[in-house]
This record gives sequence, structure tokens and C-alpha cells, in this order.
Amino acid sequence: MSRITRRAALAVGASVFAAPALRAQPAFPNKPLRMIVPYPPGGVTDIMGRLAAEAMGRHLGQPVVVENRAGAGGNIGAKVAAQAEPDGYTLFLATMATQGVNPVLYPDPSFDPRRDLVGVGMMADMPNVLVCNPRRWNPANAQEAIARMKAEPGKILFGSVGNGSSSHLSQVMLTRMAGLDVVHVPYRGSSPAVAAMIAGDLDLLFDASATSGPHIKGGTLKGLAITMNRRIESLPDIPTLEEAGVPGYHLSVWTGVMTQPRVPQPVLARLQDAFGASMDAVMLERLKANFTEPLVIPRDQLQPWLNEDAERWVRIAREAAIRAD
Repeated sequence: MSRITRRAALAVGASVFAAPALRAQPAFPNKPLRMIVPYPPGGVTDIMGRLAAEAMGRHLGQPVVVENRAGAGGNIGAKVAAQAEPDGYTLFLATMATQGVNPVLYPDPSFDPRRDLVGVGMMADMPNVLVCNPRRWNPANAQEAIARMKAEPGKILFGSVGNGSSSHLSQVMLTRMAGLDVVHVPYRGSSPAVAAMIAGDLDLLFDASATSGPHIKGGTLKGLAITMNRRIESLPDIPTLEEAGVPGYHLSVWTGVMTQPRVPQPVLARLQDAFGASMDAVMLERLKANFTEPLVIPRDQLQPWLNEDAERWVRIAREAAIRAD
């Protein structure tokens, strides 16, 4: 046998032995996945997580099970997701808080969500809504509410869904930009904060459009202004805070799906394909029905967008000098 023929024979033999091993690797996914939602059931992030899990499960051919891991403003769930086995079977429902605010509130040298999580796809963007209970206090509009806050410093009970939340940051931005002094009343999540507002325990509250929208439509709460710098389709009659006389005010809350950057590239691509397919016309309508705005970012622009947005929120959180509970 010539030297060339012998090499060829050895190569063929090696490929024969290798082929069964390659064929033995199961296709991804071959078992259920989990979607870690870093907040309690019933809130806006939980709603978004369940929508994403159901839709991605259909396109992946395996169920995606939601697992609520609340605590530390979302940081506990984020850390669990980031430190999970990087096999593609653990997804994370991320927000601007987990990626941009929590690194300021909960500094942890062993964990950085901007480094330890990578984008699968963006899902939705939404404003917080400035709401009141008209049975306790019924200002005609946001301008009237701001005027009273200026006239009565330190007297208005202004709720939030928790220290360091986007609800809290919305309030901090408003009080700073409009020169107001209010009493901050933090709750542990949207559900107890909205319940307190409905019970008449608060004067004002910033809450996500996804959870406050149904109460506004039902007349239980009154929407005075939204934090984004443009009106949204699901609440078209509620003006922006810019329209209410606070120029330059803009704050929005995004949600998206992430996983670990060490996930094998073919698996990450499979997840991204499934997420992209899930953002179809039906999903877009479901997002709008939940008082959010669909947010679609091309795959090649996703990570740069996430990095830039996280840096923006880090700056806002530091400037606001917020502290964790």
C-alpha cells in the first residue's frame, strides 16, 4: 500500500468510528426548556414571560416551562439563569432593570448580567403610566397633578412597585425634572402597589402599562400621563409627560429573552430562530392587547443595542442615587 493510500485508508477508518458519535448527539431541543422570570407571578414581566414561553415552545417543539425566581429586584433570577448549564435549556426573561439598574443596586463581583447573559430576542417596550384613583383624588390631567405637588411639597403619597424599579426611577426623574418633593411609598411588586392604589391608600403611582392598562380601561384607575416620549396605540388618549409640560422626559421599559453566552452557537441560533418565528402577527396583537408596544431588533444589532441601553440605565441609576431595600 502506498503512503498516500495508507493515509486515505486511515482517514476513512477514523471517519467511520467518528460517524456514530456524531449521529448519537440528539437534536436540540429534545426535552422541555425553562424560562426563568425574575419576578413574582401576576406582574408585567410574568405576563411577558408566559407569552414568550408559549410561543417559543410551539416553534421549538418542546414545552418551555416558566419558573418564577423572585427577589433582589430580579437579581436572584438573573444570577440563577446566568450560572445555569450553558446548554440552551435555560432562558431568562430580562428587563432594563435586570440588565441596567441592578448592577448599580446589587453590585456582585461574581456576576455581571451584561457579561453573563446574551440576547435571544427583544419582545416588547412599554411606558409606565402615572395613575390616580379618582375616588381619592381626581386631577383633570398631569399638569394639575404636578401643580398640586409643587404647591404642597412633602404631602403627596407617591407609590412605586419597589426601590430601584422602573416605577421608582420614573418618579425620581419626574420629581427632579419638575422640581417636586413627594413622599415615596415603595411596595414589593406591581400587584400590591396597584391594590394599594385601588384601595385609596395612595395619591399617585407609576405602574407599567401592561398591568395598569386594564384598570384604566375599566375605570378603576385614571391614567394621567405616560413616561415614553410618544403615545402608545393601546392607550392613545393618555398624553406623554412631555406633552404635560416636562420637556425631555422619556423612560420606557423593555423585556426580552436571554441565555448564557457560552451556549453553543448552533443552539443559540436555533433559539433565536424560534424567538424570531414567535414574533408573528398573532404575537404582535397579543402584545398590544397587553398594553405594550412590540419591539423588534435585527439579530445583528441586538447585542450592541443591549450594551448601549444597559450603559444608559447605569448612568440613570447612578445619577438618581437610588438604594436597594
